[in-house]
Amino acid sequence: MTKQRRFPSKKGAVIRLLAMIMTVLLILPCLTVSALKEEDITSPAACLMDASSGTILFEKNAHDQRPCASITKVMTLLLVMEALDSEKIRLDDVVTTSAHAASMGGSDIWLEEGEQMTVDEMIKATAVASANDAAVALAEFISGTEDDFVAAMNEKAKQLGMKDTVFKNCNGLDEEGHITSAYDVALMSRELIRHKKIFDYTSIWLDNLRGGETQIVNTNKLLRTYKGITGLKTGTTGDAGSCITATAERDGVSLIGVILGADSGTARFKDAATLLDYGFANFETAKLSLTDDLYPVKVEGGMAPEVDVICDETAALTLPKGEKDKVKRSVTIEESVPAPVRAGDKVGTISFTLNNEEIASFDILAAEDVEKKSFSSIFSLLWNALIAP
Repeated sequence: MTKQRRFPSKKGAVIRLLAMIMTVLLILPCLTVSALKEEDITSPAACLMDASSGTILFEKNAHDQRPCASITKVMTLLLVMEALDSEKIRLDDVVTTSAHAASMGGSDIWLEEGEQMTVDEMIKATAVASANDAAVALAEFISGTEDDFVAAMNEKAKQLGMKDTVFKNCNGLDEEGHITSAYDVALMSRELIRHKKIFDYTSIWLDNLRGGETQIVNTNKLLRTYKGITGLKTGTTGDAGSCITATAERDGVSLIGVILGADSGTARFKDAATLLDYGFANFETAKLSLTDDLYPVKVEGGMAPEVDVICDETAALTLPKGEKDKVKRSVTIEESVPAPVRAGDKVGTISFTLNNEEIASFDILAAEDVEKKSFSSIFSLLWNALIAP
């Protein structure tokens, strides 16, 4: 008896097609974006940084020196946040606008000479509305003059390793020799967002000042369109073009995308979103526990028998997605060290490897001084013990 061949019914074919479609839809979120190419970013300069580790994930002409318009205010706000932390200033302090601050053009909140606002309001105006007059008023309040404040900005830039940057003012208005780079902007943005308070301002979309008389709208339109966006600052001038440093966080990954010199606001937002999409799709951040398994190191001939050790507790690694569990950690630490020991002396190393290649290492440091034994040090110790109450 000949067996008849059975052809699939239309209903069965439709079911199988739907199953294939569902499978593809389930897989798509797991797929990574192909390598980002320079031509995918239309703007002349760009940089993508993992904020936790400082790893550069993409760059395009990242060290080209360019004007950056109001991105300058990232450094201004950084110094303001540091002044708040040190209690040099307080949020409820009252700032009186000088004639110089009131004379600023461009983006502003129309401060008049003698007008007063709190530090909190001035920060809001600077971060949200990109107010040039408010930025200068804050600078003068902290340092006395804008020139002295700008000197502090340049000193901070030097400390952060911003080798491409020279600040000539605190608000970013076009001025000869006022330059930075996409890489340097990422560096100072990373430092600013260590101060979590800044997100209270950079995440504001719509607010008001002067008791509701002045409405301000954030210049960062990504706040309305991009998932996970937290800030940070836009800028536009004739010399600089359209610029942005965009910060965003998803699933424990914090990114900084910098765009300089875009030919329009639309282009800068599109390029910034492309940078962030690439980072979130392809990388993950591994927060490192560097203090596990560490122990004090013996000190030979010291006034103390051992010294405590420390290591960077905020370290992180940026890895291609799916590689985190493959990272291996190893610790090399001295059994003993000779006195004297100074706080910060290296006594060991913590290394991390991936596929047998070292991808990061961190120094283990002495946490305190340990003096060498001597007659005078022993006598001093005994004397202090005798006279102690």
